[in-house]
Amino acid sequence: MKPSSRPGTVLLTDHAWPDDSVERSVIEEAGHTLVTGPAEPASADVIEDLVAAHRPAGILTCWAPVSATAIGTSPELRIVARLGVGLDNIAVDAATARGAWVTNVPDYCVEEVSDHAVGMVLAWTRGLARSDREVRAGRWDPASARLRRLSTLTCGVVGYGRIGRATVRKLGAFGCRILAHDPHPPRDAPGVEMVDLEELLRRSDVVILHVPLTPGTHHLIGAEQLAAMKPGGLLVNVSRGGLVDTDAVTDALNGGRLDGAAFDVLESEPHVPTALLDQPGVLLTPHVAFSSDASVTELRRRAAEEVVRVLAGEAPTHPCNIPGDRPAVPGGRR
Repeated sequence: MKPSSRPGTVLLTDHAWPDDSVERSVIEEAGHTLVTGPAEPASADVIEDLVAAHRPAGILTCWAPVSATAIGTSPELRIVARLGVGLDNIAVDAATARGAWVTNVPDYCVEEVSDHAVGMVLAWTRGLARSDREVRAGRWDPASARLRRLSTLTCGVVGYGRIGRATVRKLGAFGCRILAHDPHPPRDAPGVEMVDLEELLRRSDVVILHVPLTPGTHHLIGAEQLAAMKPGGLLVNVSRGGLVDTDAVTDALNGGRLDGAAFDVLESEPHVPTALLDQPGVLLTPHVAFSSDASVTELRRRAAEEVVRVLAGEAPTHPCNIPGDRPAVPGGRR
């Protein structure tokens, strides 16, 4: 990647890994200066102060909020690059209005997230997490196991983008029936029956969420949707916590409407509601579905390269808006 003729400062707001070595290598090799904020995502006020102090030409952000105030504070700002897919922590409209690009890395973790979703389904059908807890507690009772044959089940995938298609491909190897719902259904989806959300919920033993969090998808799954599901099923969320009304899920588990819930994300994360922890049918992981040694390195490198590309006067590879216009894409699928 060619160095920019206009060296500038790039702010890394936060990072979910031990250091900033990958980002620093890419940014500094191109002749820019990298300033790194606190590793843990700070508040919007803290990020706004960092932007005001350093006046960056580019911002790299993982989870920290990049507000409209932050975006308007640096006159040099030309790009806000998300170290991830979803854009719900970035004021995209503000960046668009002031002529700055917003980018993401939409396909770095397709295999990891789809693997995680399928792994959660297998953990439920084979009782892996529940059995492990029982054995560790000193109980050896194979007669109490309630296990399922995946090939006899119907799995519904909500969101048929990159990750949804990968999950469908992997589930297909187990021989189960697959339904999918997407607001923009493809013309051809071999081995998949495209249906509306209501039908998917009604017919599926397993429901897997692969959709972005937007105002229109907040609490996509609430009490009404859970009541429409087949009794005794599994809900899997590896996308964004805000897609699911957690209280409604707890009620559905208590009432026996749901047998299991497998969540990599929570609306309240990192806080986990006690009512959810108390449910034996719940499997929880700490927002790691995207992660592997390969995916994280790829993510960091590609996000930093987008910043260098834009500061060199080139168009980004994965734009999520059209600077000076309305946003072209409201978010990603992860």
